[in-house]
Order: sequence, then C-alpha cells, then structure tokens
Amino acid sequence: MNTLFTRYPLGHSQLNNRFVMAPMTRSRASNGHADEMTALYYAQRAGAGLIVSEGLPVSQEGTGYLYTPGIWQDSQVQSWKPVTETVHVKGGKIFAQLWHVGRVSHTRLQPDGMQPVSSVAVQGGSCFAPDDNGVAATVPASLPRALETAEIARVVNDFRQAAIRAIEAGFDGVEIHAGNGYLIEQFINPVINTRNDGYGGKTLASRSRLLLEITDAISEEIGAHRTGVRLSPCSQLQDMAPYEETAETYLHIGRQLSSRNIAFIHLMAQGPIMFDGLLRQFRKVWPGPLILAGGLTAVQAERLIDEGLADLAAFGSPFIANPDFVERIRNGWPLAMAKRSSYYGGGADGYIDYPAYGEDSV
Repeated sequence: MNTLFTRYPLGHSQLNNRFVMAPMTRSRASNGHADEMTALYYAQRAGAGLIVSEGLPVSQEGTGYLYTPGIWQDSQVQSWKPVTETVHVKGGKIFAQLWHVGRVSHTRLQPDGMQPVSSVAVQGGSCFAPDDNGVAATVPASLPRALETAEIARVVNDFRQAAIRAIEAGFDGVEIHAGNGYLIEQFINPVINTRNDGYGGKTLASRSRLLLEITDAISEEIGAHRTGVRLSPCSQLQDMAPYEETAETYLHIGRQLSSRNIAFIHLMAQGPIMFDGLLRQFRKVWPGPLILAGGLTAVQAERLIDEGLADLAAFGSPFIANPDFVERIRNGWPLAMAKRSSYYGGGADGYIDYPAYGEDSV
C-alpha cells in the first residue's frame, strides 16, 4: 500500500499524503466557539494530508445542532486561529466546511425563535436541539418556511462572508457543504424543490443555481484554488427522497464545477448507483481532484486511487478513535474502535482522550 502515502498537490497546497480526515460534527462547543479542546483534537489528527473541519454554520439561521462552533462572528474567527495554527505547526492542512442546514433545524435554535428556512415549506429531518424540557436531544425538525427569491442573495452572501472569515482564521480553504440533506441539497433535489422561480426544480440549471452562485461568490473572494464542494448524490439522509434524475443531476453539477476549476469535489460514494456506473461517469466530467468518502477501508481506497477513480480518500470514524490513523495504517498497527455513545456532546471523554498507538490515554 503505497499510493495513499504519496504527496499530492491540492490547489496551491502540497498535502503530505492522500488521507483526508472527513468532516464530523462532535458537538463539543458549549458556546458556539472553538476552544482549547478543539485545538488539541485537530492537532492530534494533523497526520492526515488534509483535514476538513466539522461543519461550521455560516449564520445562526444555518445552525441545526447545539454546540457546533460557527464562523459568522468575529469572536468565532479568533477562536479558530489557535486551531489552524496547531494543525499547521504539525505540518497539516485544514479546510473549513461551510454549513447551512436549511430545514434541518428547530425554532429553538433559530434567531428570535423563527422558522427554519428551506427551498419549500416541507418538514423533514431531525436535529440536535433542546427538547420540551430544555434538555439537549435529537428532535424532529420544525416546519420550515420557503426562502423568498429576494432572500437567496442574503444566503449566498452569508457563505461568502463565512469564507472570508475562514481564511482570516487561518484555514487553507473551504468546503461548501452541498450534501447530506442540508440547504443546498434541498434545492438540488427535485422531489423536495417544487419552487416556481429561477431556483425551482423544473430544470437542472435552476436546481443547481444556488450551489453555483455560492461557489462563484466564494471563488471570487478567496480563489477557486481554495474552494471545494461536498456532494452526496445517493444518500437519503435527512429525509431526502430518491429520484430518477440523480445521475443526470450530478453529472450536470460535475460539468459546471469543472468549468470553474475549483480545488476539489468531495463525493460521498455510497449506494449501488455510485458503484454501478455513476462514479465512473462522474470521473469523466470532473477530471479535477476528487475526494471519495463513504465507509472506505484503506485497501478499498488504495484500489480506487490506483484505478483513477479518486485522488484522495476521506475517513471519518477511524480518525475519531485513532488520532494517529495514518501511522497505524502505514505500520499495520491495530485500529481502536470509537465509542458511538460519545460521538456527540460531552467533554474530553471520547474526544481528545484516544491515545496514539502504544501511548496511554490523555
């Protein structure tokens, strides 16, 4: 297994290897800001060629989970600086994932208790919010309202400003979260998006318009070489309905992003549709850097890279329990298993206390 350990040029950065630490919400930011534990958590895992941060809400409106650190306030920018600095000291690179959950939120998380927003006023998904007793819990998302056409420019600007702030905070670039059933996918999916305006679901161009406007706005501010996009064509997370035009939709998006020469596409490669042809088709329309994620083993990742179907491989839960994941794979050391009960919320337990191989816990 050699390819995974080779250096790779991404945008204007040189990655030390082709391992990517996938974005993972950990819900440890009690006040919506990164802190000392956040910095240690990412520094411990800086052996990855690239870290994509947990999703950073671009606004309070874009928040759907308690205790997620944002990037819309000056104080949040300052809180992320020690994180990016520690990753860089360790020789790593880190991109900020920019996140707007859309309808996957609750009135208790929204400004002034307002409704969440989406492409249309259709309820779906679940979020991490105070329950009726004020206790943090997974609860059904509230009924959203449809964004007015005139409001969409504000959302695009929220992403633009978040990207500017991310670079100010020291991130090497940003990843636009356009998958997993959140706001941008709520526009991409024609079953959900039944709007009748220029962002409506009748054409590929209109359904992909929000994503492309956000991509263009961010690229204009920080450069296409610092701009990546996360897509999940076949997932049905957060009540995303399947549809016949899936392949056509994402091949269109792939072509459009290819013409923009962005830094990378990060593809959730799950489901038979992906591996029965869509992945190979997508690779033809998107010749740029491609990150694959989706429960891959290192052996599978190596094979996909060697076949030219990917350039980088993203791993999620293995990095939770194995801060030295890259070295464990390199040396054939056994992998620890993550405690699912401590994925979200809490303190140091299950967050920064997983030891490197041969070391005692923190």
